[in-house]
Amino acid sequence: MIIVHHLERSRSQRVLWLLEELGVEYELKEYERDPKTMLGPPELRKVHPLGKSPIVTDGDRTLAESGAILDYLVTAHGGGRLRPEAGTPERLRYDYWLHYAEGSAMPPLLLSLVFQQVKARAPWPVKPIAKGIADKVLADFVRPQLELHFDWVDSELGKSTWFAGEELSAADIQMSYPVEAHAARVEGASRPNMAAWLERVRARPAYQRALERGGPVMFE
Repeated sequence: MIIVHHLERSRSQRVLWLLEELGVEYELKEYERDPKTMLGPPELRKVHPLGKSPIVTDGDRTLAESGAILDYLVTAHGGGRLRPEAGTPERLRYDYWLHYAEGSAMPPLLLSLVFQQVKARAPWPVKPIAKGIADKVLADFVRPQLELHFDWVDSELGKSTWFAGEELSAADIQMSYPVEAHAARVEGASRPNMAAWLERVRARPAYQRALERGGPVMFE
């Protein structure tokens, strides 16, 4: 039996969505965030040393990292679904987006969050200095990178219905977190192709079932 070690409001929601699309049975083991740090509890480290989410156990296998988990589940339980055929242009795009999501799209989003937190949480004696530094980094580096990446993502979604082609794939599931995070957090995030893609994603019954089981997502 597949067990999804699910941290509330986390990226592990993508794993639930994939399993719901595949119609594969799984057990959901839920964990609560520390109310002060918003990190996962120590119990997660008993499953995987890094204590991060998502973590999936399948028999004697323990898997971490969203892309690796999705790829494993599609290979082991997909029966040819949600992954384009090897050797096709769609497969090349699939492999690219599966890695791009965490490797390129998420870093500027995380930097944006970090520097916003610096401004909000800096102790009052150094708050003006911290705010000045954070605003400078955000203006000179982070926001231009966000615009560069998500303008490009929007243009790529203008070429096909889904990220890898005309069929939904695990690459869409992997990309859902950065696209949703961008739409939720970044000013001026309205991009027509991304918005249309998100509408298609949110309309899928499997996506809705995953939210019902796992709860809302916090775009950290």
